[in-house]
Amino acid sequence: MIHTLDLTKAIDHYAKRLNDLSDLIPLLEKASGAKYVLLGESTHGTSEFYSIRSEISKWLIKEKGFQFIAVEGDWSSCYEVNRFIKGYDTPYTHASESLSAFNRWPEWMWANEEIASFVSWLQGFNNEKDTSSKIGFHGIDIYSLWESMSEIVSYLESIQSPDVEKAKKAFNCFEPYHNELQMYGVSASFYGKDCLDELVDLLKSLHQNRTLYEQDAEAALNLELNSLVVDNAENYYRVMVTDGNESWNIRDRHMVEAFYKVSSFYGKDAKGIIWEHNTHIGDARATDMAEDGMVNVGQLTREKYGEEQVYAVGLGTYKGTVIAADRWGDPHEEMVVPKAQSGSWEYYLHQAGSYDKFILFNQENIKFFNKTIGHRAIGVTYNHRYEHLGNYVPSRLSERYNAFIYIDQTNALRPLKNN
Repeated sequence: MIHTLDLTKAIDHYAKRLNDLSDLIPLLEKASGAKYVLLGESTHGTSEFYSIRSEISKWLIKEKGFQFIAVEGDWSSCYEVNRFIKGYDTPYTHASESLSAFNRWPEWMWANEEIASFVSWLQGFNNEKDTSSKIGFHGIDIYSLWESMSEIVSYLESIQSPDVEKAKKAFNCFEPYHNELQMYGVSASFYGKDCLDELVDLLKSLHQNRTLYEQDAEAALNLELNSLVVDNAENYYRVMVTDGNESWNIRDRHMVEAFYKVSSFYGKDAKGIIWEHNTHIGDARATDMAEDGMVNVGQLTREKYGEEQVYAVGLGTYKGTVIAADRWGDPHEEMVVPKAQSGSWEYYLHQAGSYDKFILFNQENIKFFNKTIGHRAIGVTYNHRYEHLGNYVPSRLSERYNAFIYIDQTNALRPLKNN
């Protein structure tokens, strides 16, 4: 049984007040000793989470030489932003214009004022750097099968590749499922009608002809990552209709694989930052996900690179407003985030004082924060009236993260008006 007084006393003793970025210097110094810093969020639609991650990332880039950011977004859309901030030839003149590349739901997750401000900063920072030192911005998610397939065909056509016809054949196979890729999963899983042969033939040929695509390093990376998305997304959509837990695992393994390829592009000594939801960056072994055989980015990166090379920071809130939708694909709206449930981590953090704070977990205090307690998680769909049914993940906070940033009252992010 959790004793409220004991836990609130521990939070009061070990938490530090957060008034501005300078208060986070102890966390930033600790995090910068790792090769990879993972920055979470308990919702996809909270302004403060985006702004805090931006400020942390700026500091790591300016002060500690971190070289790239990988986010829970589509590779193809983020690549347009990457080209913009690196000064490549693009049709965009402003940061907000580059975010128009996010045109697939939930576009507001990245096409918002907070990201536009950060992208503008990245462009300005890169303007002072030579080509090899420019900071990269990359998407490592799995959903954009159609967009990545289209990018592959366009690129191969532009260089008159011998693989164009194989790419078009694979693309045409997926074409009937353009707007409903989950129906591809139904067709593949239950009717044996899939595009696997066409896809394997294309990927095999791209590998055999890989020397044709190595003249432009960033273009070669773009082709490699789009190919990876198509390959893993085919498997993801095939599995999702029969096994939700395994499709989750396919997605998070893909994100780790994509992150590895991006990191390798920047060199063996590159240091990078990941922006994703807490459910991805917080170690799954410290939650009930492990009981269901699920893994995530936080767990997999710790296992792959070593715990000392990965520093995970969770972010959470007690109450406020958020951008989300009632159902998948519905228009977004500003919603109320009610006070956190009694007995949750956010509840105890509030009980210890209704102000912003952060905790660095260490050997001295880990025992106070390794109790299994509900931890708020809000996705792109949300209904606060049913929050108790699925918006709290039982978690051992000090095992799930290296540090936790708590914002007592938060506000909805600001979607761009043209999205």
